[in-house]
Amino acid sequence: MQNLPSTLTEWLSVLEKMHPKAIDMGLDRVRQVKDRLGIQFDCPVIIVGGTNGKGSTCAMLESILMHAGYRVGLYTSPHLLDFNERARVNGEPASDAALVEQFAAVEGQRGDVSLTYFEFTTLAILRLFAEAKLDAVILEVGLGGRLDAVNIVDADVSIVTSVDIDHTEFLGNTREEIGFEKAGIFRSGKAAICGDPVPPKSLIDHAAAIGAELWLFGRDFNYSGDKQQWNYGGRGQRRNSLGYPSLRGANQLLNASAALAALEALRDRLPVGAQEVRNGLVMVELPGRFQVLPGRPSVVLDVAHNPHAAATLAQNLNNMGFHPYTYAVFGAMQDKDIAGVVAHLKDIVDHWCLTDLPLPRAATAEQLKQTLLDAGIAQNAAPGSERTIQTFDSPAAAYANALSRAGENDRIAVFGSFLTVAGVMEAKRSGKPA
Repeated sequence: MQNLPSTLTEWLSVLEKMHPKAIDMGLDRVRQVKDRLGIQFDCPVIIVGGTNGKGSTCAMLESILMHAGYRVGLYTSPHLLDFNERARVNGEPASDAALVEQFAAVEGQRGDVSLTYFEFTTLAILRLFAEAKLDAVILEVGLGGRLDAVNIVDADVSIVTSVDIDHTEFLGNTREEIGFEKAGIFRSGKAAICGDPVPPKSLIDHAAAIGAELWLFGRDFNYSGDKQQWNYGGRGQRRNSLGYPSLRGANQLLNASAALAALEALRDRLPVGAQEVRNGLVMVELPGRFQVLPGRPSVVLDVAHNPHAAATLAQNLNNMGFHPYTYAVFGAMQDKDIAGVVAHLKDIVDHWCLTDLPLPRAATAEQLKQTLLDAGIAQNAAPGSERTIQTFDSPAAAYANALSRAGENDRIAVFGSFLTVAGVMEAKRSGKPA
């Protein structure tokens, strides 16, 4: 590249067009550039993969370790509003200047190796962390595990939060096939945490084949509790009288247990006290994961975009108590199991506000509408009707419509693609909806 971009926006625009394929699975290219850059970590590294629950688990680990006084780097993807969200050092997003510096460094060593947007930015953020004098690094897998760019780093502890059907074109069509891909982040002789209560045999077999130290939920760690508090039990450590995580949802104790198992496995290198665990769980924040906004009508933001996540969202909505009507702002990628998502929510949602999304691989609002009709959801757009389906060209427009019709005791569930939630968040930030 002759003249390097000077701003983060310019860099990201260039990177989006740099490689012929948006997703190009494999580690050879990205590992080659990593070696040229000399990226290595002197602190413990935790890699977190899984179909759902990755973001929550990463956020809990970050919060607990920061409350224990450690300097922590956290890499997550995708972002909701700003790219900088992907790289956090001690809870603060990386600055534009810091990212631009690292992008230039990667470009300087890339040579003739072609990298995808995700590979290039992953290398830049890894180098940022390697230079930041951190006590712990937490890396969220982008897609799968075995062939994800994050997997060029050898983790001290790996976590697979859950295994379900998603990204079938890259990972396989069954839980067994997908489980093998997720287990690719495990390492010989290192702790390998699986938070899925029913792990695929392929995951267990792979851990055994490479000699990983497998921790299974229900066998090596578990939780118990009542309405006021809960307890964690591990191989050699108990955490009693814990407050529930501030992240809402019925599945968060599974995620919290996996996080605490990872910290138990690292307790000689990263000791964490009981109060620091309590504070970390109570203070953790993660936008877009069953996030209930203050005010009326109730607004729930959730990036549920596969059937497994939709089932959890449905359970969490049912646990919220009575609301006369539920409005859905829904947009999704066309390569997702949209019918599977709809199946879990069709008996909960009264009014569907379907939205186009600004990506070529997104399903159109009209395609989503057809999926609803095929699922037996009757359309009746008459004023005051019990069930309606309407289409919009943007999440902001869909949300504005839902807000205009919902009563103060109703609720609006914004879910599906990250772009759906991000579109509504951006509209709220800019004050667009009335």
